Amino acid sequence: MSKKQKNMLQRIIVSFVLLAALMVCEHLGVFGALAGSWLMLPAYAVPYLIIGYDIIYKAARNIKNGQIFDENFLMMLATFGAFGVREYSEAAAVMLFYQVGELFQSYAVGKSRQSISEMMDICPEYANIEQDGGLLQVDPDDVEVGSIIVVKPGERIPLDGIVTDGESYIDTAALTGESVPRKVAAGKEIFSGCVNGSGTLKVRTTKEFDDSTVAKILELVENASSKKARTEKFITKFARYYTPVVTIGAVLLAVVPPLVLGGGFGEWLQRACTFLVISCPCALVISVPLGFFGGIGAASKMGVLVKGGNYLEAVAEMTTIVFDKTGTLTKGEFKVTEILPAKEGRENEGSYGAGSGETAGVGTGGAKQLELLELAALGEGYSNHPIALSIREAYEEKSGKPAMDRVSDAEEIAGHGICVRIDGREVLLGNEKLMRLKQIDYQPVSAAGTVVYAACEGKYLGALVISDLVKDGAAEAIRSMKKVGVKKCVMLTGDREQAAKAVAEELGIDEVHAELLPGDKVSLVEKLLEGQKGHEKLAFAGDGINDAPVLSRADIGIAMGSMGSDAAIEAADVVLMDDDVRKIAAVVCCARKTLRIVKQNIVFALGIKALVLLLGALGMANMWEAVFADVGVAVIAIMNSMRALKTEER
Repeated sequence: MSKKQKNMLQRIIVSFVLLAALMVCEHLGVFGALAGSWLMLPAYAVPYLIIGYDIIYKAARNIKNGQIFDENFLMMLATFGAFGVREYSEAAAVMLFYQVGELFQSYAVGKSRQSISEMMDICPEYANIEQDGGLLQVDPDDVEVGSIIVVKPGERIPLDGIVTDGESYIDTAALTGESVPRKVAAGKEIFSGCVNGSGTLKVRTTKEFDDSTVAKILELVENASSKKARTEKFITKFARYYTPVVTIGAVLLAVVPPLVLGGGFGEWLQRACTFLVISCPCALVISVPLGFFGGIGAASKMGVLVKGGNYLEAVAEMTTIVFDKTGTLTKGEFKVTEILPAKEGRENEGSYGAGSGETAGVGTGGAKQLELLELAALGEGYSNHPIALSIREAYEEKSGKPAMDRVSDAEEIAGHGICVRIDGREVLLGNEKLMRLKQIDYQPVSAAGTVVYAACEGKYLGALVISDLVKDGAAEAIRSMKKVGVKKCVMLTGDREQAAKAVAEELGIDEVHAELLPGDKVSLVEKLLEGQKGHEKLAFAGDGINDAPVLSRADIGIAMGSMGSDAAIEAADVVLMDDDVRKIAAVVCCARKTLRIVKQNIVFALGIKALVLLLGALGMANMWEAVFADVGVAVIAIMNSMRALKTEER
């Protein structure tokens, strides 16, 4: 709870205690003949001003600025009217109820995003340049195009450029969202925002910082956030029309009948003040935000953070959802998913497809699978590449750690793979290009994922398929979203097209776009937004820093809270705290129930208000009916709103 909210809560408590004490004393006859007289006004004015001074200030400020008719003005006018007819406790109670509703609303939206740019940790703080035999840290803005900078292991690359010296693996997840490090060497282009691995690189810069990739991503986030259309608060829109109408109606009720029908103004002034008290939109200003707050509370019980009622409303109207692949629909963890020994007597006859060999996690599958996995684990034993790590992990699960003393003379063949001697025999591990380079008669594998081919002493042994595993429940999540009325599920990824299509087919995705950069994702979301009709809303679910611009641009941004980046979480409107995409369909159900409850409250409150307003204008409703039309309706609406808290996960 913020400092402002704590201050409001303290004011509510103090005002409630004072008001309750005054009402009890008046009921017990402590004030005697003073009860109901003008002399009681100062006493009731104390709790009223404690809780409502800021509303009066806002109303007065808006009147000064020419913005007369809003909910602050109506609250001030209605409560002043109650004081005018000596209903002091009603005036203070109405303001108290209003501020309780404001506190609920403030708390609900208080978790909304802070400045996105403050969370963008991809922005490099310095660049290293060589000077007088040492390294000098300078501001990236001060580095000119064509300068040579040095990027040490573990540092973030500050500027776009071309590697002139050194070799390393760089983590490109900040830009592409994909977790596989990319090898770079002299002549390779690298981008700012990525993290250097274990090698030192010298880079000739090709762009100024303002034109660099990281600067563009920051700009995308800020611009996308400013484009986002936000629905104005319902009560503010309503008050633009409701407040002038009831205010003018009260004035006419006080003036016109005495002039037309004759008689004194006193009775009609009493009716006009009662009319104003009845017209106070207390039930709406409390129950509408409280209904959304209930929905937000129900979502939080599921482990989903919704950053405001307007986003919950948008979720209820969602018809299209766009997913980032890695980390959202897939785990972002690489595993050996298939072990495919060579088919004896059928070399180079057709190609393997998915499922044609032994799945890594199912039994030993015989000596051939284990031998192939062992050779691959030994050959990749000294590499820190995620693919090599996944192979070693698969072997260790079956037979423990490989005996690395059997390995010698390891040689990396750039862009192809490695050549290594195991027990004195030459073993090749790599891609198809390595097999062709060494003239190995191999069997092509068409399975989705990264394929590592193996050969020993010139003879093809088989292949291993390493894949990014689909998240548990991802397919169920897509099916659930279709059931709740989501018309289209789209997947965007920086991964290669073959792997993306395989995942899309497995999950039942309607549309897939692969090999994308952050700017491409924003453009595609823009096109999809143009295709939305009426109140249809589009959501984007992602987890990486690179997803922040798209999360901001979509009608609803959904981020993974457990594994997601800080920037993605801050840019999003909805955060899945446990990364379970199945929760999205449950939140849609929760949002729709909340919207039904809110609409019920609106219809109920306005219906009762209209009826009692009519009775009050005809002199058939006194202040007690006015109290019911205001406070009573508010209490009923609040109780109805609390049902939203009981929304269960589906």
